[in-house]
Amino acid sequence: MPHLPFPRSPLSAPARRGRTHRRRHAVLSAVAVAGLLGGALAGSATAAEARAADGPELVSNGDFSAGTTGWWWTENSPGSIADGRLCADVPAGTANPWDAILGQNGLPLTTGESYTLRYTATATAPLTIRANVQMATDPYTAELSAADPVGATAETFEHVFTAKADHTAAQLAFQVGGGEGGYTFCVDDVSLTGGAEPPVYEPDTGSPVRVNQVGYLTGGPKTGTFVTESTEPQTWVLKDGAGTERARGRTSPAGVDSTSRQNVHTFDFTSVTKAGDGYTVSIGEETSEPFTIGDDLYSDLRGDALAYFYHNRSGIEIDADLVGEEYARPAGHIGVAPNQGDTDVPCQAGDCDYRLDVSGGWYDAGDHGKYVVNGGISVAQVMAAYERTLHTEGADGTALGDGKLRVPERGNSVPDVLDEARWQLDFLMRMQVPEGEPLAGMVHHKIHDRAWTGLPLLPSADPQPRELHPPTTAATLNVAATAAQCARLFKAYDAEFAAKCLKTARSAWAAAKAHPDVLADPNDGVGGGAYPDTDVRDEFYWAAAELFVTTGEDTFRQAVLDSPLHGDTDAVFPRGGLSWGATAGLGALSLATVPNELTGSQLSSVRAMVLEAADGYAADSRNSAYGVPYAPEDDAYVWGSNSQVLNNMVVLATAHDLTGETGYRDAVLHGMEYLLGRNPLNQSYITGYGERDSHNQHHRFWAHQLDASLPNPAPGSVAGGPNVGIEDPVAQDKLKGCAPAMCYIDDIESWATNEITINWNAPLAWVASYLDDLGGGNPGGENPGGDEVCEVTYHSYRWNSGFTSQVTLKNTGRSAVSPWELKWSFADDQRVTQAWSAKVTQTGRDVVARPESWNTTLAPGATVNFGFNGTASGSPADPRAFTLGGKSCGVAP
Repeated sequence: MPHLPFPRSPLSAPARRGRTHRRRHAVLSAVAVAGLLGGALAGSATAAEARAADGPELVSNGDFSAGTTGWWWTENSPGSIADGRLCADVPAGTANPWDAILGQNGLPLTTGESYTLRYTATATAPLTIRANVQMATDPYTAELSAADPVGATAETFEHVFTAKADHTAAQLAFQVGGGEGGYTFCVDDVSLTGGAEPPVYEPDTGSPVRVNQVGYLTGGPKTGTFVTESTEPQTWVLKDGAGTERARGRTSPAGVDSTSRQNVHTFDFTSVTKAGDGYTVSIGEETSEPFTIGDDLYSDLRGDALAYFYHNRSGIEIDADLVGEEYARPAGHIGVAPNQGDTDVPCQAGDCDYRLDVSGGWYDAGDHGKYVVNGGISVAQVMAAYERTLHTEGADGTALGDGKLRVPERGNSVPDVLDEARWQLDFLMRMQVPEGEPLAGMVHHKIHDRAWTGLPLLPSADPQPRELHPPTTAATLNVAATAAQCARLFKAYDAEFAAKCLKTARSAWAAAKAHPDVLADPNDGVGGGAYPDTDVRDEFYWAAAELFVTTGEDTFRQAVLDSPLHGDTDAVFPRGGLSWGATAGLGALSLATVPNELTGSQLSSVRAMVLEAADGYAADSRNSAYGVPYAPEDDAYVWGSNSQVLNNMVVLATAHDLTGETGYRDAVLHGMEYLLGRNPLNQSYITGYGERDSHNQHHRFWAHQLDASLPNPAPGSVAGGPNVGIEDPVAQDKLKGCAPAMCYIDDIESWATNEITINWNAPLAWVASYLDDLGGGNPGGENPGGDEVCEVTYHSYRWNSGFTSQVTLKNTGRSAVSPWELKWSFADDQRVTQAWSAKVTQTGRDVVARPESWNTTLAPGATVNFGFNGTASGSPADPRAFTLGGKSCGVAP
């Protein structure tokens, strides 16, 4: 939920406003309003004089020749004249920029007119100040709010803005607090003139040759996009790091890409498999960013994407030994002043009469809130990244094991990824309403500050009271689902904790069934996001699925099968992607991949949904000039669109795990190309990866853009990405009229396009783990880690109500299989009537093919062919999932 903090008066605390958005929440400080932060330009005297001539000078005594006449300051930082400048001694202990201000009132502004603010400033300690032109009274709406880095060397800053309202007496306010210690700030040559034309923002997109700026797997696809006005094929040249030509070819014109409004070509160099660094693609005079071809591209990203969660833990000191001095920080919200802590938190006034210890967990996003519906999908996908390694051939859990990740619990004989998940699970279970209270077993929707805080602000410096918000059905089902998943994964490591998780899951499920329509208030968006959700059928489906997988109990099986969503692919897997508000797909993925008690036909039905969804996402990737597996209706890229891309990639990767079909794998790899630079902005959206990476994401304490003493986001942090809504003032100022896939700016105050969150980094961690497994020698979809692996070619010839199917089974493993036994399930009413070269039996929809006496043994690399006739009605579908000896087979196209 964006908000705008402004000083109520020169001597008072800041005021804050809130607004709600369903997709995400964020917090906006005063810098955001005009969207010009960090854009300070040193203008020449000649240029300034020309602009000044376009309108009158509005600031009086801007050169301080009349002393301090016309200027005011906050009482903690009295102003005086020194060497012809206005200077203020700012004491230590100011937490926020608005805690110390110098300013001037009485500035007239006219709607639609453009103005230029220009000034020169120094500070005895480096800090980022805020230069605001705003209303002089509540609500202090700003026409300009700029963040400028000031240091010992005098620097001139210039900002141009257009007034959006008439003001008879606006205010110029230099907000100069928030530095680490005491310091002296000085300003001179302050000028505000009218009539200047605002500059038109043009994003720096670099080279028109767009590639994955990290690189390409040796055995995977290698494609790129070229932005050009030409409609004729162009010659591309691939060179290695030494400048030696390795390949060349011709581009394929793709026309105007609707998401970017760019005329583009594509090019393909998949045939190049020689590993190396420093590759580039050149087309004419244009050359791409450098990249690598190799198989060890994503091991660092796997670890970095998961380290994001430790970085954002609440209630624990972040250890420099694990993350480095730059990212170390004190524990937040543990009740040490100025914190009021999360160990004894009351409800909002009138909501309950008890208090809860809700310490721990992960801070959700740019703010210090903790939200169950965001935390639920996040911890589910973190655990799923590990659970995949337990049941997928070729998936390697070693990199997630004990001693491998940046967590303080390493060395406890528990996989580090589960240690990280437990930090969040403990918090989620603490949010449950205690026994004996009204709504016992339900779960509070969120806990956060009573009012919005500004940024930058370390969690340990947050002074706001913390409050529990009312329980909701959605939050309760999130806990039921994740606690059930917890129960099966922790059983081997901590049986007592696993039992606690299962007990919590059962009680949460019972409470949700008893209270199925307790919904979040969409207006509860002050101090934190509202996260309203008017349809919780998806949460019921997800929770029932996880409870069934864990317990095998028929009650939960029936809840899955009786759900109105079951079997409806578009309802379970929306084309726009899974999200905190669309979670049914999480349950379907667990049912499809984790061993459970579904019948063969029931399992086939679930897997058919996964594959149908993946087919749609793969088609979107093939149809995109940038290869992105994301095609929202009307190209309406949403808030957090990169997370939607990633969640679609999770479904595609799961389909590849189930079938071995390389088309699914390729769509995942093309999605990563998009995220790492093959996109309309030539922007890597993942910090620390690629030559042109996002590094100013919206975050309270990774806020280097606002405070030079604070770091940029840690490597492996994914930015939200293009958002046609452009809800924040920075985006509105800079991106008006943007093409959908170009509605993004790497600016800390653009919370609508550049936020980072746990539920966006969770699918990144899952996908990075999958990709690292591919790079570990499994890019083609085969499963070298098993003794019995296979590939199936299945073709059917249909007529009226009959069909003939031909099947080829190949042993792609390293050991002979004898006797072989191939299993699959039909998704419809197909019936086998006659078979040859194999004994084919059918029970319900489940089918088993066994050898004849003369083809019992299937040697490594050998094939066996068989066929059968059958009957069917309607338009029957060929099966897509096969197992040989209980292990998944790949399916040839």
